[in-house]
Amino acid sequence: MAKLKITQLGHPILRSQAQPVENFTDKKLQQLIDSLIETATAANGVGISAPQVSQSYRLFIIASRPNPRYPHAPTMNPKAIINPKIIAHSDETVKDWEGCLSVPGLRGKISRYQTIEVEYYNPDGQRQQEILTDFIARIFQHELDHLNGLVFLERLESKKDLYTEEEYQSLIE
Repeated sequence: MAKLKITQLGHPILRSQAQPVENFTDKKLQQLIDSLIETATAANGVGISAPQVSQSYRLFIIASRPNPRYPHAPTMNPKAIINPKIIAHSDETVKDWEGCLSVPGLRGKISRYQTIEVEYYNPDGQRQQEILTDFIARIFQHELDHLNGLVFLERLESKKDLYTEEEYQSLIE
């Protein structure tokens, strides 16, 4: 495993559609998954996508746990999500804070579906289907945006919903 360099806003890969993972038996896939988990953990992230480390694959990690960036995050084991899609969602949306390892120093209040039904593949190539809610659903939607060439800034409804990391931290203390 190796911690990877996080691609920053402005790099073209963050604005590109990621390519599907086709070979689940490739040892490099598991190495990338392990490195993504290590990178997200080291950066106090709760999720990270392959494009955020300059890899154009439809792959991301959800690794929610309390940390300095997200002190109230629920704890879960890191999970690799491959070739994901949302197959259904609630009508209800919730507006809450998001940040991004590729957009350091900024936070925004973003509307996301409260509940989503998702489909994806695990690292063994087995299709998974589950219902996600609240913070974990938010992470999934944020990371899925990365696979589609979007960053959270494009989801802002108002520039008034954009804060510096310092101001955000002062609000949650």
